Amino acid sequence: MSGTTTSEVKFSELEKKIKRENWRRIWFRFKKSKLSVIGLSMILILLFMAVFAEYIAPYPSHAGLYIAFKNAYKPPSLEHILGTDMYGRDVFSRIIFGFRYAFMMIGLVLSIVVPTGVILGLIAGYYRGTFIETVIVRLSDIFISLPPLVLALSIASILEPNIFNSMLAVSLMWWPWYVKLTYSMTVSLRNEPFILAAESQGASTLHILFRELLPNELGTILTKVTLDAGWVILIGAAISFVGLGAQPPTPDLGTMVSEYSKYLPEYWWMSLGPAAGIVLIILAFNLLGDGIRDVFAGE
Repeated sequence: MSGTTTSEVKFSELEKKIKRENWRRIWFRFKKSKLSVIGLSMILILLFMAVFAEYIAPYPSHAGLYIAFKNAYKPPSLEHILGTDMYGRDVFSRIIFGFRYAFMMIGLVLSIVVPTGVILGLIAGYYRGTFIETVIVRLSDIFISLPPLVLALSIASILEPNIFNSMLAVSLMWWPWYVKLTYSMTVSLRNEPFILAAESQGASTLHILFRELLPNELGTILTKVTLDAGWVILIGAAISFVGLGAQPPTPDLGTMVSEYSKYLPEYWWMSLGPAAGIVLIILAFNLLGDGIRDVFAGE
């Protein structure tokens, strides 16, 4: 008994050592791409600003219902880095709070669409040639056949315009893309020797789906997740721009661009700030996505 216990301990230690070594290799490949490291750093900085917006923003009260007409339309200065808007609110402070809503949208949308799409894709690919596959794939095709932005705007127009419903609208049009991606990878791996070996040993369906298939597809899925984060922001901003997303005075970046664009070109700084914020987030996630793709491409 003691010999068995000792062997199990040694095996566990070896397994941990292998995992640590794998993480070291992954980080080594990732940090070789300087732009990817820059992208990750940008995301961490923006996320830090979003979480601690109340402490970082120079005028946190300006993120809500605040009016000071005597300070309206002030250009960028040391007092107001990105100037003030038509109500005298500090644009930079509102952008920092806008990052919070942007990350909330990314987190909520991807936490819904990724598990849903991946699980359905795994099931459809594993049970290829069955009624289950037909239903899942055809339903996905119906959603994909509609232009994503048009579908999101249509859904958002039916619902009450607010930030939560705009997130829901984006989620409802995004999940089929993860179904198609996971489905195609699962079909290609379905008859691989390691899957057939697991089946011959009596492994359960859940074990095969989540312990055999999913780890081999994780690199591609993670790459798509990081690249899609930028698209989520872009689609969400488009919904807010036409007035179907977050409503004023919520400091949503898309809503701010929509509000402030009416005052172009005279008060250019009002629109420039939130638009630059959207570009910054999209750029950061795209750089990170390239790094993750290179990491798994090297395996």
